[in-house]
Formats: sequence, structure tokens, C-alpha cells
Amino acid sequence: MNKPLDFAVTAEAAPQVGVNKTHESAALHVSGEATYIDDIAEAQGTLHAALGLSPVAHGKLLSIDIELLRKQPGVVAIYTAADFPGENNCGPLIHDDPILADGELRYLGQPVYAVIATDRELARRAAHMAKQAIKCEALTPILTALEGHAAGQYVLPPMHLTRGEPHEQLAKAPHTLKGEWNVNGQEQFYLEGQISYALPQENNAILVHCSTQHPSEMQQLIAHAMHWHSHQIQVVCRRMGGGFGGKESQSALFACVAALAASRLRKPVKLRVDRDDDFMITGRRHGFDYRWHVGYDDEGHILAAEIELISNCGHSADLSAPVMARALCHFDNAYWLPHVAMHGYCARTNTQSNTAFRGFGGPQGALAIEMIMDSVARHVGLDPLLVRQRNFYSDGKDVTPYGQKVEDNIIQPLTERLIEQCGYHQRRAEISAFNATSPVLKKGLALTPVKFGISFNVVHLNQAGSLVHVYTDGSVLVNHGGTEMGQGLNTKVAQVVAHELGLSLHHVRATATDTQKIANTSATAASTGADLNGKAAQDAARKIKLRLAALAAKLMGGVAEEVRFGGDVVRSGEASMPFPELVAKAYLERVQLWSDGFYATPGLSWDRVKMQGKPFFYYAYGASVAEVLVDTLTGESRCVRADVIHDVGQSLNPAIDIGQVEGAFVQGMGWMTTEELKWHPQTGLLTTHAPSTYKIPTANDSPTIFKVSLFDQPNRSDSIHRSKAVGEPPLLLPFSVLLAIKDAVASTGGERSDPLLLAPATAEAVLNALETV
Repeated sequence: MNKPLDFAVTAEAAPQVGVNKTHESAALHVSGEATYIDDIAEAQGTLHAALGLSPVAHGKLLSIDIELLRKQPGVVAIYTAADFPGENNCGPLIHDDPILADGELRYLGQPVYAVIATDRELARRAAHMAKQAIKCEALTPILTALEGHAAGQYVLPPMHLTRGEPHEQLAKAPHTLKGEWNVNGQEQFYLEGQISYALPQENNAILVHCSTQHPSEMQQLIAHAMHWHSHQIQVVCRRMGGGFGGKESQSALFACVAALAASRLRKPVKLRVDRDDDFMITGRRHGFDYRWHVGYDDEGHILAAEIELISNCGHSADLSAPVMARALCHFDNAYWLPHVAMHGYCARTNTQSNTAFRGFGGPQGALAIEMIMDSVARHVGLDPLLVRQRNFYSDGKDVTPYGQKVEDNIIQPLTERLIEQCGYHQRRAEISAFNATSPVLKKGLALTPVKFGISFNVVHLNQAGSLVHVYTDGSVLVNHGGTEMGQGLNTKVAQVVAHELGLSLHHVRATATDTQKIANTSATAASTGADLNGKAAQDAARKIKLRLAALAAKLMGGVAEEVRFGGDVVRSGEASMPFPELVAKAYLERVQLWSDGFYATPGLSWDRVKMQGKPFFYYAYGASVAEVLVDTLTGESRCVRADVIHDVGQSLNPAIDIGQVEGAFVQGMGWMTTEELKWHPQTGLLTTHAPSTYKIPTANDSPTIFKVSLFDQPNRSDSIHRSKAVGEPPLLLPFSVLLAIKDAVASTGGERSDPLLLAPATAEAVLNALETV
């Protein structure tokens, strides 16, 4: 039997925000008690689904041998595109992404049919008979973004963003530099794979437990596919075992198939794909190809720049439009570019449809200018840090190419603090001395900054809702539209509510995201989770607080405006009352003890045609210094030290925020150094579709010395408790690792050596770069 809540009366209120608090599921995580979707006890009669995948990268679907599949052991039903009573589409923005292939086969691994069986292994065995069951006519695939660009194959029209007179200024510049470069994509590699569990409900309704960052979108896409109303579909997500953007839109295919089967068979249906199929079916971070032309002076000032950014979108649009828009809006990173022309091309290829990944195009945009800055510095013979500092946004040079003024610029003082704390200049001299006497092992050092815009590119998505319930024993329950994927969102929202009501955190509980509680939610993405949902929860808690304050003043004397909540006690003048006692009296007085809350980010505007406006509520900043050691005989490298200062405003929970910075750094370092995607050049088979061939970083790959601190300065914008978002911006910090490896490689050449190092900087890539010195 649960013990009653202990509301200890304390003299002073301890703050519940701005302090270290344990993640609300930490004990459950480490004990194995945290319930993920596959842990939910299966209802009686649960069936299992598996997907039959296209054996070719491009082709015409001629027929499917349904009877062959139905004869397999345990098979209950086979479903194809024709079985959806509504729209066969899981595309989030443009309806160009079929749930199951219909007529055209677009990539090797595309789902063509669904097998429903009594057992998961039996379903998988039947599904894997695709080569026998699918009859098709193979066509020549387009497998790279450059091939798609050359053929004029795009999922969206090109985007262009120009300021000033870039062509004229390039012609006048004292020095110019042209370059071509590319960066690979990156697999999200969430530890919990894609999964949906659909259970039929009474009166032609359905409940879907889905591992998703966007329950409302799952609800809407299921409704469209089933030709139902949204109120017939309930989507619930208590927690995900990671998402990183890969479950923002691409969980829809699995949710729709499970819902179709459950509704047709009137039995629960679970669809959980294994890791290999997850790789083969779903998309990942967009890879980008770049072609640039920059003009600069003797001191390294960028005078003009023109760049083409060509993204590999895969076979459909998915979220490629906002990804490219954000890439273009982050090409400037922390730098003033007086004359610039950017051209974004979203190439269509016969590969998985690429999607959101932590940073959402921002890293791909900023990485290009960082590579340019490094090359310019090497061509003028200056420390790349000095060139970066000379190009930082500053007073009078503080408007972005898309027209937003940089009003909260702290990049210079943040960088200066990092330079001093890590002893950058002394270490630069020490590394030069080391390299002069070490013929095989070479050290490298680099500092890179981050300026990252916070808000959804699409203005109307910047809204959130919340419900707060106060029970008669004084305990509090909060529900909001955000989803928990390990990042600590529920913890932060609970902290906000506890702080607002003057309660200790353990009196507040956050519950599963549920489309029957908060409707029409936005995805938990764009680093806006705490900003939006924290504000919405604060709004709901304040409404309850105002009602309780009025009653407290009535019962204890005084005026409502002067009633204080804190330390689990409510005070009015010299009188006080424990919070549960006031709540109990409020119930007897018929005072409403629950409330909804809503928040919409103010002041945003965006013209997607002109690519002008104020798309971001504020910017988050950061900087990192990485030191690496490179073996020039094997190409192996290791980050031996990383120093990071990151701006999270006035942190809601420093422990969680530092954890997010550390995790983002290591994840980004994996993208920059070890995570390599390879497709067979003829067949279009993704050959790196498992941990055996796709190498994510482990704890052993973390920097040997890893120093992370927060730049604790309140946000100038009216964010939740003046904090700043922390999910995506730190992923750009490990650009310093890639450029430190380049620095080590460059040390084997002459004074102005500028080697061509590609990302990821695998051992092979490093050896290739050494050949260019």
C-alpha cells in the first residue's frame, strides 16, 4: 500500500528550477522497470506484423504472390496498398510517400506488403520471402545527390537566399577560393527501434501505443489512411528509447500498418521491426554536397560567398523542405557575411527517405562555413581561431542573411572564456613543438563556435498545451503535448509546475503523452520541448494558483496578490496553511482544482518564398576546443581532450543540461569520425545496416579529458524561467574534432597546407587526406 504524501512544513521555499534534479525515470531506467512499448503486457490474441521489402532500388511492381504468402505457417492475413480504405500515404508535408508500395518501387527496402501472423518470427519468415513473392521490372536507380542534381530530379523546387551583391563582390575580392566537399548522412540509431502496438476499441475506435515524437501526426495519418475521423484514434506514448528525429515523421508507416491490421482483424496487432529492417526502411540525417566560392582579404575577413547545398533527400520529400531551409539559415553560423548567395537543392534519389535528425539541417549548413573558415585561415597563414573571431557577428554587423537581427550575441565573451579556461594559446604552442619532434604521431587543435536558432521554421507549430490536476491530497499530475525520449522533458515540466505551486518535486507527477488529453500537438523537436510545454504547464499551474490564492486570502486574511506559495506551505501575512489543507478546503468550497494551459511563441514571422523574417525566438550559443592525436601510418585518430562551454540561459536543471551537452557532443563526434553510410553502387543496397558495419561511438570513444561547463547567463527572451533549449545546438560542437584532425594532418605539410579531409574522418579518410598534403 502506498504511503501518504509527506508534506513537511518548511520555513523557506527551496527552488525547484535552476537546480540539479534526478531524471524522473532514472531509477526505472537503471533497474529495468521503465516500460517501453514492447514491455506492455500483450493482450490476449495479439498478432504480430512484419513487412515485405522491395528487392530492388528502382522498378515497376508487377505483382505480389499473395497466395504464396498466405500458405506460410502462422500467417493470418496479408495486406497491400490496395487494402487501405483511405489514403496510402505517410508523408508529413507533401503526400508523396506511400505506406506500402503501389505500382512503383522506389528504393531497396521499401515496404511492399505486410504479413500478419500468430507469432513474430513466423511473420518475419513470411515477410522475408519478398524475392519469391514480388514480381517486378528493375529500372536504373539514382543513388547519389549529385546524380539526382545532374538529372534535375528534386523532391521540391530549389531554394535561394541572397543578400547584397555577392557576384560583384567576388569579382572585386583580393583573394578567392573555390571548393567542393560533402558530408555523409547519419543513422539515428535509437536504442528502441520503431514499434507500434494497435488495440481495437469499442464503437469502431483504436488505441495505438507508438514510439513517436509526434503523436498528433500519427493520429492524423492513421485517420487519413483508415478514412476515419481523428476522434476515433488515440495515440499514446509514455516514453521512447531514443528518437533523435527519427521518430518525428517516420513512425507513421508502422503505426498505419498496425492500425490497419488491428481494425480489419479486430485483434491487437504489434509491429516491431528488427535493427536491420529499421535501417533498410527508414531514413536518417540528410547527407549534403557543397560547392562554394568565397572572397576574402589578407586578414581573413569574408567579403562575399556563394554556395550550393545539395541534399540527398531519398525517394520522397518527408521533412526535406524545412531541413534545407534551416541549413540555409545556419550557413552563417556565428559569422557576419555581408554579401552571400545560397542555393539549396533537394535531390531525389532511390534510397530511404531522409528525415529529421538532431539539428535538423542546422549542422549541415554550419559545417560548410566552418570548413570554409578553416581553409581561408590556412590560405592566409593565420590561426583559424583568429579568422573566426574576426568574422564574428558584432555591433553594426548583426543582421543575418534572412533578415533577423542577432540581439542576444554572446559568442565573443563565451569564446574568450573558453580560450582562457582551456589554455588555448599555450596548448597551440605545445602542440607545434610536439609535432616538430614526432614524425608519426601528430596532434591537432581546433576551436569552433555555435549559434543555433530556436523555434520551428514553420510559425504555427510553435504552440503547446498542458493539463494540470491538483488532487484533494495535495498531489499534482501534469500532462502536456511533449514526448519523453530520455532528454528529461517530463522532469523539467514537473519542476516548472512544482516551482509554480511552491511544492517539492516529488509531489508532482508527469504522465504519458496522449492525444485524448492534449489535442493537436506539435512534434517534440526543434529543441522546443521545454520552451513550449514548460510555458504551457506554467500557464495551467498559475490559473490554479490564482484560485487557491483567492481562497487563502479569504480564509487567512490579507489580499490574494500577496499570498505566497513555497515549501509545501501557503502563507498570507503571518498566517500559514499546508498546501494539502488548503486544497482540501478548496474542494469543499467548489474551487476548480484543475486547469488547462496554452502557449504560443510570440514575435515569429517567416516568408518561405522570400526566405526572410524572424524564424527564431532566440539563439543558443556555444564553443568547443578539441585536441586530437593522429597516427599518420594507420590513419587512426583519438580525441584526447575536449573543452566545452555551452549557453543554456538560466538552466532549468544543470545536471540534465550538462548530460545533454555531453551526449550531443559524442553523437556529433560519431557523425564526424566513425559513422559511415555505404550503398552498393549498382544494386542500391545499404551495406552498413547493422552495428557490425555501422559504427556509432561508445563510451570508450569519449574524449579522454572531457570538460563541460554552462555559460550561465539568463536568456534575454522571455523563455521559461529564462532558460534556453539544449537538445540540438550542442551537436555542432564536435566540428572542432573534425577540424582538429585536419589540423593534425596539415602539420605534415607546409606552412599553408590545406588538406582535403572528408567526413566522417575514418582511418581511410585520414590516410586519403594525408595524400593531399
